[in-house]
Amino acid sequence: MVKYPTGSSAAFRKTDYKSQSKRQKRKHKNINFSDRGMNLEQMINESNKYYRVKEIAVVHKKPTPVQIVKVDYPKRSRAVIKEAYFRQESTTDYNGVYNGYYLDFEAKETKNKTNFPLKNFHEHQIVHLAECLKQKGICFTIIGFTSLNRYFVTPASAIIKAWWTKDKSSLTLKEVEEWSIEIKSGFQPTLPYLQAVDHFISDRKMKDDE
Repeated sequence: MVKYPTGSSAAFRKTDYKSQSKRQKRKHKNINFSDRGMNLEQMINESNKYYRVKEIAVVHKKPTPVQIVKVDYPKRSRAVIKEAYFRQESTTDYNGVYNGYYLDFEAKETKNKTNFPLKNFHEHQIVHLAECLKQKGICFTIIGFTSLNRYFVTPASAIIKAWWTKDKSSLTLKEVEEWSIEIKSGFQPTLPYLQAVDHFISDRKMKDDE
């Protein structure tokens, strides 16, 4: 055993190092990626990459269908799009497969602290979610209250019902809390939304067994 000038031994120094390593790991687990400049879409994309690498799920962001009309070439190696338009209305942001279930969901964020505006959704998105639900897909919305650093996975059925409710322009934070599963941003994955999906799948299995 080696003695150090402070009177500590190599054995104790090794123990201290292990304790420090554990503390560092705990710090990684509590990282808040919203404080590092990541918006909601980036957090979901990072999470999807992690899920694919770990062979947990395959989820991708849907490409937006765009028709390019005019392109300039200021340099041979560089093209600049001058004019383009959407070929058709897009549906939702993400879709994929997890544990044998089809996933289809939208990602929305707001700076509001007390409510979530329903105008963030378009009618064709609401219709699309309803159609996917009829085919027994797992459909939801990930709502980010960016000013509060809070994230919720809300079932599509709740969003659809609220959107079609006459004179209802938003969901209060209390309603979102009541109808959703709140998830915390972390390290790997950055936004563990599949934790909420597991709850949705469990609830569906319970209903099917009734």
